[in-house]
Amino acid sequence: MPLATLNGIRLNYDVTGTGPLVVLIMGTGSPGRVWRTYQVPALVQAGFRVATMDNRGIAPSDECAHGMRVEDLVADTAALIEHLGGGPAHVVGTSMGARVAQELALARPGSVRKLVLLATTGRPHPMAHTMNLGEQALIDQGIQLPAQYAAAVKASLNLSPHTLEDPVKAQEWLDIFEYTAGAKPSPGVRAQLRMDRSRDRLADYARITAPTLVVGFADDRMLPPVFGREVAAAIPGARFTEIEKCGHYGYLERPEEVNRTIIDFLTARTA
Repeated sequence: MPLATLNGIRLNYDVTGTGPLVVLIMGTGSPGRVWRTYQVPALVQAGFRVATMDNRGIAPSDECAHGMRVEDLVADTAALIEHLGGGPAHVVGTSMGARVAQELALARPGSVRKLVLLATTGRPHPMAHTMNLGEQALIDQGIQLPAQYAAAVKASLNLSPHTLEDPVKAQEWLDIFEYTAGAKPSPGVRAQLRMDRSRDRLADYARITAPTLVVGFADDRMLPPVFGREVAAAIPGARFTEIEKCGHYGYLERPEEVNRTIIDFLTARTA
């Protein structure tokens, strides 16, 4: 993956395919390569040029351990779009990445052609806030949960009960989560967790002009679909759709349906 100096930091990114540009923005603590399992191949096959990146905080992009703001990630994404030939680009984000995408559409409307927001929100909520504080406290106090228990907690929070009721699928996910549970969160991930999430932005999203699709995952415990419905209601003309039998990682649990939903929206003619 190329490493370029953009917006004053080193940003690691990758581009695949030809056609209209789609930029995919990942959530907190996750590298851009997560998109490459399912979304990148499907979008390339559909005729798009697809860019993924490691957000600041995720090595080998600069970790920016001293701190960061959502506005910094917005500017990073805008700089990448400019680096790849300029906008507008289709922009797809999930969780924290969706928050970055919707703020990009608000601050840099010329950078965004169409906007897809997966598992998003536009306002703070005490459950998400407390979970975030708890994750920060574990890091700051040097507490590492037993790998098996950490895997079970992560699966319970991020996957649908419909996925976990299948013993084979459940074990596959638990093995993946247990394998990664031993890694100590980096200073960059800590900085991502520390970003301010306290502002209610729903009223501001009335100024977003890009055609927008908001996708909620029916069994999402981290950001329930009701929050996505609020974002869709706030953005003029935005559509909302809900995908069943998947949780916060719906793009990995139900990739075919998620991919089809994204591609149908991106390829549809707009008035």
